[in-house]
Amino acid sequence: MKKILGLAALAGAGYAVWTKVKADREERELWAEVTDSFGGNTFPEPGTTTA
Repeated sequence: MKKILGLAALAGAGYAVWTKVKADREERELWAEVTDSFGGNTFPEPGTTTA
């Protein structure tokens, strides 16, 4: 009985970790999509001039 409860607890923890990783990945992809629309690096490189 203890083994079954241990496995159930382990499975629950694994599921919680997996959903957190999945949510973080989706959020990272969303931010990448939003920030890529600005054309990458919006700050000029040191030593370059604009205009």
